[in-house]
Amino acid sequence: MPLIVMCGYPCSGKTIRAEELKGYFEESSQRKVHIVGDKGLDVEKNSVYADSQKEKNVRASLKAEVERKVTKDDIVILDSLNYIKGYRYELFCLIKHTQTPHCLVYCLTSDEQSSLWNTSREAAEQYNQDIFDALVQRFEAPDSRNRWDSPLFTILKDDTLPFEAISDALFKRKAPPPNQSTQSQPLSSVNFLYELDKITQDVLMAIFNAQKTSVPGDLVPVPGATEKVELTRSINMAELRKLRRQFISYTKMHPTENTGQIANMFVQYLNKSLH
Repeated sequence: MPLIVMCGYPCSGKTIRAEELKGYFEESSQRKVHIVGDKGLDVEKNSVYADSQKEKNVRASLKAEVERKVTKDDIVILDSLNYIKGYRYELFCLIKHTQTPHCLVYCLTSDEQSSLWNTSREAAEQYNQDIFDALVQRFEAPDSRNRWDSPLFTILKDDTLPFEAISDALFKRKAPPPNQSTQSQPLSSVNFLYELDKITQDVLMAIFNAQKTSVPGDLVPVPGATEKVELTRSINMAELRKLRRQFISYTKMHPTENTGQIANMFVQYLNKSLH
């Protein structure tokens, strides 16, 4: 069902607005509302936004979680900076593929106001000033003339959310039609398929070998991934191979342009499937 993309400077009130939207739709529509955001990934934001590769990994994880949660029945709210125009376009392509409506809620604040809110937080929740300044400088403001930024709801600090207008945009508007580029296409790239096969096989072998000396609860490092496999129980090779086949089938139909992400994606898939 619909996707609501939050957008704005760091500390611009996005999470508060996301919670307001969640409360409204749960009460008015009786639908499940999922908030997907940085907090759910349990990452240290200053570390993430200081490292472009870590930041890419976080964006990929958030997008993957949104794709998993978008269903015909539920509402998904993506509560993150979403400050890159190209990333918002990727999300637009995702909702075109799933044929569900979306809208963008832009929490518009001055950098001075957001900086003040940042310094009023507990120290552990604050952005470092240099990280904050860099994110503000890199921010690409949404533009309603872009189809991926529309419908756009711009919310100022003291505004009340236009709940009915947002609801109408989500439930009374047709989803954007899929086109050839967003429909699932089997990937024929020999190199991609080779990398997919090799990387997933290496991960499987690492897990299988690690189980010889590990105990349930251990975190297992695997080749090519920054994330670790959570061994909550003993897993036999037959089950691992079945999960690998499922992941490969899915990934062939939803290929990533960055093969360096395959190992992390597989680890995330395993952790979700084994819990």
